[in-house]
Amino acid sequence: MKKISSSKLLLVFSTIGLLIYSAIYACGGDGDWGWTFDSNFTPETFVDKSYEPLFLSTDIFYGISFDREHTIRFNDEMIADWSTHLKGSINEQDVKFFLIDSSAVDVASLYSFLSTKKSNPTVAKWSKKINLKEKKVIDFITFLKNAQALETVSVNNNDWSYEPQKTIVFTDTKVLKTIESKYNETADPFLKNRYWLLTIKANFYSNNKENADSFFRKTENSVPKNTLYYRALSYLAGLEYKKGNYAKSNYQYAQVFDKCPKLRIVAAYSFHPQEQLDWNQSLTMAKNNDEKIALWAVQGYYNDEVQAIQNIYALNPKSEHLEYLLTRLINIQENKIDKSFKEQNALKNKQGIKDSINQDAIKVVMAIAKSKNTSKPYLWNVAAGYLETLNGNFAQADKNFDTAESKMPKTALAINQLRLLRFINNLSKIDKITPSAEKTVLSDLNWLYFELPKENLENFRYENATNWSKKYLAALFKTQKNNVMSELFLKGSDFYDNEKDIVNMKAFLSKKNKTALENIAEKIYDLDLDKINKYQAVQATFANKIPAAISFMEQSGDLQYLVLYGNPFNGKIKDCHDCEHAERQKTKYTLIEFLSTMKLMQDKVASQEDVFDNALLLGNAFYNISHFGNARVFYEGSIIGYGSSPYEFKDTFKNKITDCSVAKSYYQKALQAATNDEQRAKCSYLISKCERNEFYNKKYYISNNWWNIEDDGIYFLAWNGFKNLKNDYSNTKYYKDVIAECGYFNTYVSQ
Repeated sequence: MKKISSSKLLLVFSTIGLLIYSAIYACGGDGDWGWTFDSNFTPETFVDKSYEPLFLSTDIFYGISFDREHTIRFNDEMIADWSTHLKGSINEQDVKFFLIDSSAVDVASLYSFLSTKKSNPTVAKWSKKINLKEKKVIDFITFLKNAQALETVSVNNNDWSYEPQKTIVFTDTKVLKTIESKYNETADPFLKNRYWLLTIKANFYSNNKENADSFFRKTENSVPKNTLYYRALSYLAGLEYKKGNYAKSNYQYAQVFDKCPKLRIVAAYSFHPQEQLDWNQSLTMAKNNDEKIALWAVQGYYNDEVQAIQNIYALNPKSEHLEYLLTRLINIQENKIDKSFKEQNALKNKQGIKDSINQDAIKVVMAIAKSKNTSKPYLWNVAAGYLETLNGNFAQADKNFDTAESKMPKTALAINQLRLLRFINNLSKIDKITPSAEKTVLSDLNWLYFELPKENLENFRYENATNWSKKYLAALFKTQKNNVMSELFLKGSDFYDNEKDIVNMKAFLSKKNKTALENIAEKIYDLDLDKINKYQAVQATFANKIPAAISFMEQSGDLQYLVLYGNPFNGKIKDCHDCEHAERQKTKYTLIEFLSTMKLMQDKVASQEDVFDNALLLGNAFYNISHFGNARVFYEGSIIGYGSSPYEFKDTFKNKITDCSVAKSYYQKALQAATNDEQRAKCSYLISKCERNEFYNKKYYISNNWWNIEDDGIYFLAWNGFKNLKNDYSNTKYYKDVIAECGYFNTYVSQ
């Protein structure tokens, strides 16, 4: 056994809890939200709820992260027990008030009355509800007074920290002696049992903690082995741990784990397997097979669950502890699988899965499943079948699933779990998509993709099967050179870079009489003809093929009527798309109106009609549909993507949205057609913006990540536009406007 380090934590329980020392992390991580999406095997299906926090987790405890029930763990049980004991004397609601709610003031007042016979307002209030002369009531109030005296230490010691904490000590020896005297004097078994635990607790928090141990050993044979007994045993285990007696502490915590389900999480958390010697000593302390099993059950939580299962099974095949360890075994095997599907090859994926599975684990589970002598044989057959699927033995998996189905409980979770694993097995059998192969999985694909998400089954893990099945089918179609079906099941980053694939996809989406599998593929795909046509319109626009862009945009359905947030024909000194979005717009352009207007302007430029204005507006239009302009919404979409930074787009799109060469060419045309210096000044500056952006592209956006860029302190150059504006048009109003708004240009002319 390898040495396991631990972070010392202090967990202290109040009158309804216990103190334990230390904690060992089962796993470290950020929570189980992501983990459940990587698994097909839902441990909740067949295993008792008391084991749930101990299921395999990326956090300290499955589903809850931390144990937060230190002060409430036994509330319901206490209320039920005392309500039964006080039946006919105090109703359950009032019992709850005294035990759980803020009753300290009332208890103190009532106890004062019982001691002095002097009435007070609290007595007047409660006399209407309970008989303060009845012995059971008097005993209850007296017990509460003694129990609440300990809350100053037990509750205030309840915080835990990674750093050493100062422990508050119970120093009221008079109360301590009173509690022990009450235990010795009380004849009522119910009350005596509770004073017994209270005596151990009081000594535990005192400066004489060893008294708790000696009192327990002296009296343990006289008390029932109920929840109170194992709560007391947990106190003693905590003492042994603090003294460094890990072997004995582990032995005691294992008993608590075995016999008290509510403390199972506490016992597992506090179990401290430091060295092989500690473990061996703990095993020698075990008086019978049940105690050995308990030790292995907790040990399997931290170390080799396969070895733990083997040892427990040899001692008692029907042990309930086997079940939670089996779920951990399965989930651990799942966690070893590479789920990336890097090569998009179904056969290689199956072989990779097989190679990652522990063959010894499969043999152990299969052998136990065949024995049929566990308490839940169907669980072992379900697990064995799943492992055989992962191992590539699909026929054997079918047999295991058939055996499990005939005996398992018919809960919704169990039925869905078996169906999911059968589906994974059936899909894994397929090496080539054929009509006959399709039929074996069609019903389950519809169930998995469209029906299950609507059922909202708590805890059921099906997301991994959903993602895996899409990757698997995509890989099969890829191997069969069916790029369209492969893309439908798993979107690729470069599919729409290929014109032939685009044409084939549009043909597929347009065709009638699709097969059942094709209908499923189309239904799960998040793109449609409208989005593809809009994408093609954007691509044609960037290529300055406006007629083609209009044609595609007209086929994009409602997408063509999306409204641009800013005026795309404005050309500002400063680039601030948010500012322009906030400005009042006399005319708002939809995407199709924008393109149609650009076409009219291009026609006028071509016919030499008002060239300056139209070329300038076209330059602004192409500038604004770049990353630097106010109309990014024009190109954003499901295919190209969304983002406020060029780094958020793949290279082919990043290059297009940062390229201002078309805009620059129209500004140059406008400059050539300008008739005065104000016009020329404006064109020169707008050209300099394009030159600046090209500088940015080569310096910054050529990199894959902004953090790879070194700051050389050079943020602008003397671009040609800057030079022309300074040398030729310094007499213009526009020149002054640029100095006022553009810090770079102001710095340049001041040098």
